[in-house]
Amino acid sequence: MHKLTIEEMHRLTPEQFREVGKVPLIVVLDNVRSQHNVGAVFRTADAFRLAGVYLCGISGIPSPVEGAPLPTRAGMEEIHKTALGAEQTVDWRYFAKTEDAVSSLQNDGYTVFAIEQVEGSTKLQDVKLEKDGKYAIVMGHEVFGVSQKVVDMTDGCIEIPQYGTKHSLNVSVTAGIVMYTLAAQLLP
Repeated sequence: MHKLTIEEMHRLTPEQFREVGKVPLIVVLDNVRSQHNVGAVFRTADAFRLAGVYLCGISGIPSPVEGAPLPTRAGMEEIHKTALGAEQTVDWRYFAKTEDAVSSLQNDGYTVFAIEQVEGSTKLQDVKLEKDGKYAIVMGHEVFGVSQKVVDMTDGCIEIPQYGTKHSLNVSVTAGIVMYTLAAQLLP
């Protein structure tokens, strides 16, 4: 077997990425405190050509933006180091409150799911999306998950079944699993 080079993989340039159609899926980060998790979400969102990332509350941002707390240089560097530049290709917005991001998405016709363990959640493998729909997933804080207030606003909750002794996965791991599974249903 021959390991492929970047050229042989025919990767999009950043300019081509900005112009090409996106998968109608947005990732919302509800107070995700780790800049590494934020960067990893950007990198995965780029890999699956998602429509965007919404950063909320204390979630780190990759560059200064009006209305958001001023990011630290170290925080921006951590995001960039993990995202490998995807924070410059994937569209993103900042919201002080996750509830405002969810409301905005729902007003724009998105179906919004929290990725959370709740009574009556839908197992990830049972989620069936409409090809012409628009969707968003909310990923929660590393310790507290998606806030109950946000869970109550969403159109439903998706859970990744787990079979070991632990009852949670890292935010970026969870996001990657869910992004891949849902994007696969939405790709043309």
